[in-house]
Amino acid sequence: MEIIKTVADLDRFLQPLRDKGKSIGLVPTMGALHQGHAALVKQCVGENEVAVVSVFVNPTQFNDKEDFRLYPRNSDADCALLESIGVTVAFVPSVEEMYPEPDTRVFDFGMLDKVMEGRFRPGHFNGVAQIVSKLFYAVKPTRAYFGEKDFQQLAIVREMVRQLAIPVEIVGVPIVRETSGLAMSSRNLRLSEEQRQEAAEIYRSLRLSTDFVNEKSIQETLDFVTNRINQIDGLRVEYFDIVDGNTLQAVSDWNDSAYVVGCIAVFCGDVRLIDNISYKKIENQ
Repeated sequence: MEIIKTVADLDRFLQPLRDKGKSIGLVPTMGALHQGHAALVKQCVGENEVAVVSVFVNPTQFNDKEDFRLYPRNSDADCALLESIGVTVAFVPSVEEMYPEPDTRVFDFGMLDKVMEGRFRPGHFNGVAQIVSKLFYAVKPTRAYFGEKDFQQLAIVREMVRQLAIPVEIVGVPIVRETSGLAMSSRNLRLSEEQRQEAAEIYRSLRLSTDFVNEKSIQETLDFVTNRINQIDGLRVEYFDIVDGNTLQAVSDWNDSAYVVGCIAVFCGDVRLIDNISYKKIENQ
């Protein structure tokens, strides 16, 4: 596996492979890799002739400087994992390499980034679009892989690709969970063992609420999940929204959409965790 730190060196390595018509897969990550990332990477390796994984903690998508400072970093362990999976290139740039000058681009995603994460993390998705577009321009991938745990991010990236007319296939990969049901996340490294057990209640509550479809109202479902989680010491729901899976806008009735998803953010202590669950999903959605 090649470990490359500059865009110029990355282009020098990839251009001969592009010239040969090789398919290139990209998995953008912020490092602190876990088995959830590994699932994305394995799919990328299996579906492409060349697999590139970026490891970069992107400062422009953090609206909380302390969260950026505390974000786990371990590039040596990350690269060892990537090599064991069969990755072709680990792209590990510096902040200065990705932002030689401030990125002043401002994206307009309509209502997609005004709800849920966007409501509580202003500027977050603009930062995501900045770095992901930079990575797409540098790698020129055939396909790029994103975890469905970051459900809103996936929608934002797809819209960005549409707006910028970038020729890349966006592949969503299902959530990978710990045995307790807790969605795998780099932030889980900041949880104590007791907190991990508490945080497992997030998915348990979501899963229980799937029985409510067509039996209880949207509002009753919202109240059930929020109240059940908030009753657990150490957990606090920041938001829980039930939305159309395409527009991300709230639904008030189960019949408002054929694709209905519940998206949640919960603080476990001072660690912010997100998760989601599908309530209704039409075929081939």
